[in-house]
Amino acid sequence: MQNDVIMAGFGGQGILLIGKMLAYAGMHEGKEVSWLPSYGPEMRGGTCNCTVVISDNPVGSPVIQSPGAVLAMNLPSLEKFESDVRPGGFLLINTSLIERKAERDDVEIVEIPANTIAQDLGNARGANMVALGAYVGATGAVSLEQIEAVVRQTFAAKPSVIDVNLEALHKGYDLGREHAANSSEETAS
Repeated sequence: MQNDVIMAGFGGQGILLIGKMLAYAGMHEGKEVSWLPSYGPEMRGGTCNCTVVISDNPVGSPVIQSPGAVLAMNLPSLEKFESDVRPGGFLLINTSLIERKAERDDVEIVEIPANTIAQDLGNARGANMVALGAYVGATGAVSLEQIEAVVRQTFAAKPSVIDVNLEALHKGYDLGREHAANSSEETAS
């Protein structure tokens, strides 16, 4: 089994961080992983994305032309990567910053207001954690327990932010699981 995702947004949203966390969680589960970052010269505020592959088998290339999933945190990312998702794939859209609907009808669409949820939790910088949780909840790419462990490890030097990030992760995870359950019910009907 292989899960591959392009996570995209603008510099400063923590896109590369959540991609790396996802890769570490996969690695800790004994999977083969790759993490390939890409960012514009502008850095903060410029475009940024990463490709993460988690597989039971060796990863042939970290470059994925047609990913199984795209996590789009802003409109330029959706416009750039929406058409790349392979048919039957998964598209997660941050509706807090993206007002338009997806143009595809051959992929599963998950709309999460990640920034709004993070702000409601009192963690305005936690939108990336909400999105990561939603991705993990909807796809099962890694276990919740493993991603929680990576969050704790990542923020070990800043213990005051661990709980708020875990709360954002859990909120996103619950929304992703809810979507997956609803999707399964629709398929069964």
